[in-house]
Amino acid sequence: MKRTLTVIFSVLFFQALIVSLPVQKLSAEEITFPDELTKFVPYQHNPIFEAQGPGHWDVKIRERGWIMPEGDLYHLWFTGYDGSREGLKKLGYAWSYDGIHWTRSPCNPIYEKHWVEDMMVLKHDGTYHMFAEGKNDIAQHLVSADAVNWKRVGALDVRLTNGKPIPEGPYGTPVVWRENDQWYLFYERRDAGIWLAISPDMKVWTNVNNDQPVMVPGPGKYDQKMIAMNQLIKHHGTYYMVFHGTAAARKPSLWTTNLAASKDLLHWVKYPGNPLTRPDANQSSGLLIPDGDRFRFYTMHGQVDLHLPEKSKSE
Repeated sequence: MKRTLTVIFSVLFFQALIVSLPVQKLSAEEITFPDELTKFVPYQHNPIFEAQGPGHWDVKIRERGWIMPEGDLYHLWFTGYDGSREGLKKLGYAWSYDGIHWTRSPCNPIYEKHWVEDMMVLKHDGTYHMFAEGKNDIAQHLVSADAVNWKRVGALDVRLTNGKPIPEGPYGTPVVWRENDQWYLFYERRDAGIWLAISPDMKVWTNVNNDQPVMVPGPGKYDQKMIAMNQLIKHHGTYYMVFHGTAAARKPSLWTTNLAASKDLLHWVKYPGNPLTRPDANQSSGLLIPDGDRFRFYTMHGQVDLHLPEKSKSE
């Protein structure tokens, strides 16, 4: 009962906070999309990481891998599998000192007890928290003390605003954010939109925004049919969402990586210059990784490609 009351209070507080914000919709002119988040050129030696191929545990790799710099080290977690749709999706790990040249862990796959794909990782109070899709696109939580040895906590318990479980079915591509002692979970359902839920303790997640998605496909052609969130960053006081989308005009679907921005995590404006990648390149699952006062831009579907900051005319 105490936990339930805490969750209800958190949801009511969050909704009250949103109500207090200006109700007018933001426009692209009111949001800044700086060059350091939008202007990139492909690294000339792509791909920088790919599957080992036939005869190995990772015949292919899948969306979304995750890159996290920590000190002088870059972590890379990725999903390897036998190339078949039904093949068990296993967790792999590699590290790098420059974010370009990678050393695979000799322990790979580092986790194969359960299906793990489309993951993201954050570190809090000395523990690495992984949020990923499990079998049938069900979002799950894993923890690790060393980034390599993982223990599954279980599927995420996501509730409607009335406290009842969300309807059965897939809920995947989880992105988790922590700010002001509050946990935020963004997730998609069949790529038909992106929802937001909150939690005080990562045990029960409760929808906000009256159970409606905070972002939906379109109206641009590049994300007209399906979308999913890859990453959330905060830059100069504005939240930026990296997401992938497709027009799904043909099979297999070709995906692009795109950018949107928000001041409150609920109301989002898509970058008018989307997509950041060409549809024919099929580069999705993008990540913006800090590199000094700039960013590197990685795409991670099928293989890992690097995109470096575009030099300004003054350089």
